[in-house]
Formats: sequence, C-alpha cells, structure tokens
Amino acid sequence: MREIVLDTETTGLNPLTGDRLVEIGCVEIYNRIPTGQVYHVYLNPQRDMPIEAFNVHGLSAEFLSDKPLFAQVVEEFLAFIEDSPLVIHNAAFDIGFINAELAKIGRPPITFDRVIDTLSLARRRHPGASNRLDDLMSRYGIDGSRRTKHGALLDSELLADVYAELCGGRQTALGLTVAETREETTDFVIGAPRERPRPLPARLDPAEAAAHAAFVASLGDGAIWKDYAAGSDSAPAA
Repeated sequence: MREIVLDTETTGLNPLTGDRLVEIGCVEIYNRIPTGQVYHVYLNPQRDMPIEAFNVHGLSAEFLSDKPLFAQVVEEFLAFIEDSPLVIHNAAFDIGFINAELAKIGRPPITFDRVIDTLSLARRRHPGASNRLDDLMSRYGIDGSRRTKHGALLDSELLADVYAELCGGRQTALGLTVAETREETTDFVIGAPRERPRPLPARLDPAEAAAHAAFVASLGDGAIWKDYAAGSDSAPAA
C-alpha cells in the first residue's frame, strides 16, 4: 500500500495568528518501505522569522526570501501526495498549517480521514511515556545523529523508520533465499531392552479367555489362528 510520510516547518505555532509554512517534506513508502521517491520544498512565508522558530529549524527570512510561494507549488505537492494516506507525527499541527495555506488560495482542505497520526499510535503503544520523535527514535534504536536541527525532509525520513517500528517492524532479517543445508551425523547408542520385574497382568478375565479359546477351536484345524495359539512351537509361514 502506498503511503506518504509528511512533515512541515513553520514560522510558529498557530496559523490563525499569521504563522506560515516554510518547508514541506514528503517520503513515499510502499508497505512501510521507502521507495526513494520524495517531495521537498522551501517556501517564502512573506513575513519575518521569529527567533524561537529559527532556533528550531535554522531557516532565516533571508534564506527563504527567494523561495516559491505555496500557491506556486500547490499543484506539484497535491500531485505527489495524490489520495494516499498521510503519516504524520502530531498530525493536527501539520494538517492545520497545510489547510490554512489551502484556504488562502481557495482550495479544499485535506480531511483527517486519510491521516495516520504516529503520535496517537505511539501513545497507545507506550502509554505514560514521552513520545516525541526524538524519544521514539531512541526507543527503537534509530540513528538520529544527522538531526542537529529540525528539517521537514529529514524528519519525514526518520518518521518513516519510526512508523515501521510502531507497526511491528519491517522484519528485515527475514530471508527469502534458499538456505544451505548441512549434513549432521549423530551416533546413537541403542541399549538392550530391559525386562519388566513383573509381567503385566492379563487384560482378559477368565470368562473372556475361555470364550476366546472356544471361538478359536471352532475355526477348525486348518485355521491360521492356530499358529498363534498358546504353547504353539511353530510360526506362521512367510
């Protein structure tokens, strides 16, 4: 199944008070494995960059000043995500900003019925624990050494790994090749059977034994069953 892992960077926390998107990063996955297809764009927010936001992602207003507006890239962005499910950490934040940008240009919003929120998944799987992306990476042994600052594309790549672990892992060690066979020999020592200290008691009572003997006698002298009669020294012919 095709899914898109998505992350954004912004000028702040609230699109309703003037904060804007400044970066979108998307990673395509099939059956939770990255395909190598990505979408990444920086955006001109047409406003200043608060120092608090700059300290998070390192994107300055000067750097973003010559980047495209959201309206200029919306078609390629929507073409990349198509109608695939969107895998997002703390999805309400990112979808809120994307929908605010879509509303500015008169486009319909992205609905939450196609969104998979990995923060909600993590809270169900690890109740009571901290489930920030950094915490999940540490919990699952995912290398985050490249993540010196937040970046939408890098965070999407890391989230793809986290998402696979939240869903049970990719079982990368599962081999589908024919394994080499090894011949192993084992020496078995077969000992002589031990005799019972006392014979097992007969399972037939005297009346049943007598009835059986009478039945065998009625078969005639040529019956093969005579060969198995008690006291017989002969064995049936092969």
